Amino acid sequence: MKLHELSPAAGSTKERKRIGRGAGSGQGKTAGKGHKGQKARAGRGMRPGFEGGQMPLQRRVPKRGFNNIFRTEMAIVNVAALEANYEAGAVVTIDSLIEKGLVKKVLDGVKVLGYGEITKALTVQANAISESAKQKIEAAGGKIEVI
Repeated sequence: MKLHELSPAAGSTKERKRIGRGAGSGQGKTAGKGHKGQKARAGRGMRPGFEGGQMPLQRRVPKRGFNNIFRTEMAIVNVAALEANYEAGAVVTIDSLIEKGLVKKVLDGVKVLGYGEITKALTVQANAISESAKQKIEAAGGKIEVI
């Protein structure tokens, strides 16, 4: 087999439609653009959201709020989830939380919250912890390490 003998598989390529090439093509004369007007002109693109000179929606609607560029977004885990997924004496790390599916994606860190009850003594390593979670874990005989 030589390079000039290569051809694409049957049906895998499609001929490009050549518009505006005579009446017999079915796309002659105005080439499917209708008659005159902005949409028939070359280079006619209107920007997205253009409403023909009318005040566009994104300028009619009032602005609200702001985005704080310094905001930190924590992935959260409740003590009830730790109770259900860990054995007594286990070390709870961010990697083990991801492995068990309790945290999908670590954003700016992991924060442990105090929803639910905990009876097992666990060593919890997290970026942040709520006061109620801290009290419950320590009451169960566990330890907290803020990393």
